[in-house]
Amino acid sequence: MSLAVLSYEEFTQAAPDVYASLLALGKAVDASGLEKKLTELIKIRASQLNHCAFCLQFHIQIARKLGIPSEKIDLVAVWQEAGIFSAREKAALAWTEALTSLPDGVPDESLYAVMTEHFTRSELVFLSIAIASINQWNRIGVALRFHPPGVTQVSS
Repeated sequence: MSLAVLSYEEFTQAAPDVYASLLALGKAVDASGLEKKLTELIKIRASQLNHCAFCLQFHIQIARKLGIPSEKIDLVAVWQEAGIFSAREKAALAWTEALTSLPDGVPDESLYAVMTEHFTRSELVFLSIAIASINQWNRIGVALRFHPPGVTQVSS
């Protein structure tokens, strides 16, 4: 049995309470005061790691509207080597990778130390929520095969 592609719109109609809950997480992060440009960078990186084309395209579009430099958007996949990200951005991207992959179950103690240099306790809480939230969206988008917004699909 093959799973039919489910559009983002069909998902929102099929599970309106889940959709509202996921949106509420994002609104809570936005209301926390954490920089929107920073949270968009981490959403792009998590979406790359999770191979979610829908979320990747969606958050790239938001990043462009927010005025994030195109160089940062283009190079977020290689943020460690790019030399254009601030120490705070690099810490957030490292935290994103650690929480997205969780290879050993918990992030390394040295990463916790870096995080406390760049983020308050409250900011770390909301950054972690933002990462958890985009990972939920990624898994839903990949599982239900959401098509990227504004992208014309090519038939095989």
